[in-house]
Amino acid sequence: MEQILIGCLFSFIVTFYAIPVIIKIAELKKLYDIPNERKVHVNPIPSLGGLGIFVGFITSLLLTVTFAGIYPEFQYYTAALLIIFFLGLKDDIMVLTPWKKLIGQIVVATILVFKAKLLIAGMDGFLGIGKMDTMGSYLLTYFTILVIINAFNLLDGVDGLAGSVGFISCVVFAVLFLMGGNIAYSVLGFTMAGSILAFLIYNYAPAKIFMGDTGSMLIGTVNVILAVKFIEIAPSFQAVNLQASAALGFGIMLMPLLDTLRVFALRIFSRRSPFSPDRNHLHHLLLDCGFSHLAVTLTISLASLFFIGFAFLMRDFGTTMMIFSMTALFFVFTGVLYFFKKKPVLSVVSFDEAPEYKPEVVNDVKLVSIFPAATAAAAVLEEESIH
Repeated sequence: MEQILIGCLFSFIVTFYAIPVIIKIAELKKLYDIPNERKVHVNPIPSLGGLGIFVGFITSLLLTVTFAGIYPEFQYYTAALLIIFFLGLKDDIMVLTPWKKLIGQIVVATILVFKAKLLIAGMDGFLGIGKMDTMGSYLLTYFTILVIINAFNLLDGVDGLAGSVGFISCVVFAVLFLMGGNIAYSVLGFTMAGSILAFLIYNYAPAKIFMGDTGSMLIGTVNVILAVKFIEIAPSFQAVNLQASAALGFGIMLMPLLDTLRVFALRIFSRRSPFSPDRNHLHHLLLDCGFSHLAVTLTISLASLFFIGFAFLMRDFGTTMMIFSMTALFFVFTGVLYFFKKKPVLSVVSFDEAPEYKPEVVNDVKLVSIFPAATAAAAVLEEESIH
């Protein structure tokens, strides 16, 4: 318990005092996240908050967890976290293509699977599937690692959102590991939660700094380590019945996980790259329904807590029933958002002259020609969502 308290407190303090320094440096060096048509902020904001999260987290983890002996895999976790940190940092400063980021994430997944032996061995009875063969286990684990890392990366679209959901999942996993007597993994969860909490003080709307890909991919990597390890060892916990560990882990990660899979599926069905940008994420739908940044963050965070509670209440009903029930509820929630989503308002206006008319954006209003410029002067005003 002493390790947990020291780790959590130390990570909070280091991150809390590191963030203001990072904000000043980012302002001096003009390292901003610049607004565009897809982003919801309107002013340039520093995007290196992940650096502060990493410094607080990794320093605290190194000081509180003994890698030798019982938990040798933690040295490989540290190596994977260092790689994901530098990958995210380079993307925040220089911008990487999605495919280059994916290659880096595959390297991280390879370290976790083959060196740290982080592996999902079975489906815990989902659809009658128990223990899987080696190839199936490797494929499922790689898929899980890549999806969860990208889920938190894509969740980072509204002030405080990725941090709040990541904080909730880290705390829940940490408490479960503590109940199971696994102190090292509990420390892993609580130290990350401490760093996130300190960062959120500066990140809630109006945000003074963003976590960037450095922070979101770091949180995703820590969460995937906690989730896969939880699925592996939770059935052996004596203090609480956690036999449906796969479904419980799914419930804890449900909001970012299913939202990412849903958006990827929509893009693929539209014959686009799964990494192509759009405005179909849950936070975009809530914004289009008229929610503020804070309301979006609170709504998705409360929904995450709801699914976690639902998973625990349903844990005696079996993995298949739990996963199908939670998935159905998620899509009902998403369907309601689509139903109440505000439709764009279109109006036609005329201009005296438009000989060389070109579509442009003026004050969040997109001008689009509907007649040839040589024969008519007209345009369509399409009110776009507030970015």
